[in-house]
Amino acid sequence: MTTKIVFAGFGGQGVLTLGQIVATIAMKKGKHVTWMPSYGAEMRGGTANCGVIVSDKQIGSPIVASNMDILVALNEASIFKFEKLVNPEGMIFANSSLILNPIDHKNTINIDASNIATRVGNVRVANMVMLAGFLKKTDILTLEDVESVLNEKFGSKRPELIPMNIEAIKEGLKELG
Repeated sequence: MTTKIVFAGFGGQGVLTLGQIVATIAMKKGKHVTWMPSYGAEMRGGTANCGVIVSDKQIGSPIVASNMDILVALNEASIFKFEKLVNPEGMIFANSSLILNPIDHKNTINIDASNIATRVGNVRVANMVMLAGFLKKTDILTLEDVESVLNEKFGSKRPELIPMNIEAIKEGLKELG
């Protein structure tokens, strides 16, 4: 099985980190994986996205240009850019804190990510709230997988970030029921 995913938002929202986390976990589980970042020249505030492909077989191209299975959109501009590229049976995880216009896709999961992240203590963990959608709706990763990768990524440099990130995921899971 092959799953094509795009994580999209603006710089500073952690969309590239989301893609890295999913790609790392899939790779550790023995899957074939690609991670392809794309971002504007701006340091923060410009567009940012990454395509991730997770597959049981070799991947011919790392580019996710159409017919994607999952879109994780952290802002409205990302919906405008990518919504029509999601296959009809695919899923869209939308940050409903920042995406105010209706989304024309039957499998849309709205997550009040920015507001939940603010309640947790830092709007910058909205990406982790969005990751809760993956935990709830896919079998690509588990909370234990994410905790392990967060410990690897931040454990030696910024261990104080880990508890807030885990709390953000748990709060996202609560919202999803």
